[in-house]
Amino acid sequence: MLRQNTPLEDSYLHKGLRKKLVDGVREKGITDEKVLAALLQLPRHYFLEPAFERRAYEDHAFPIGAGQTISQPYTVAFQTQLLDVRKFDKVLEIGTGSGYQSCVLAALGAMVFTIERQRELYNRLEAFPLLKTYPNIKRFLGDGYEGLPTYGPFDRCIVTAAAPFIPEKLVAQLKPGGILVIPVGDEGGQKMMRLRKEADGSLQEERFGDFSFVPMLTGKTDR
Repeated sequence: MLRQNTPLEDSYLHKGLRKKLVDGVREKGITDEKVLAALLQLPRHYFLEPAFERRAYEDHAFPIGAGQTISQPYTVAFQTQLLDVRKFDKVLEIGTGSGYQSCVLAALGAMVFTIERQRELYNRLEAFPLLKTYPNIKRFLGDGYEGLPTYGPFDRCIVTAAAPFIPEKLVAQLKPGGILVIPVGDEGGQKMMRLRKEADGSLQEERFGDFSFVPMLTGKTDR
């Protein structure tokens, strides 16, 4: 659950716990200092209930309702590093969830277009004060498999749920030279993939480690 009706405080304790988390993420192999700085800047405890403040800085995923999770910080950093975001890039994010990944991308200076299929989570972010500090995040309720063709093409696309296949419509909405980062597989586990779109429309694929995400579903919910 997002923190909505309690003051947003970022104390020395929070900052110390966050630095320890970022140091741990660096030790696990994240080398992009811009990504690490974004994690250090962003108070992850804002995205969880006050009772979980200390646990917010453990390198774990946590449930946020509607069958979804806030991703493990290492996973967020890993995907973001693969994405190679540049300032002012147009980034399509599939799966807004808690908004944490969206804010990391926005902290890097990207223009973030993020889709959430769960109305419960989408509505919850309406009252989340932290988002007011990131006007470069645009939120949409919809089907991630469809993308946002009206707002494309995009420089980057990131999928934060396990896709059973690579959605053709997301590839079509990438600019030449654009990058798609997506975990592909089933509930048994997924491989993280990075696909770069060439000028002729072909894809260069790279495969990385094993991950575990909630499934990427079609459509959108009305409640």
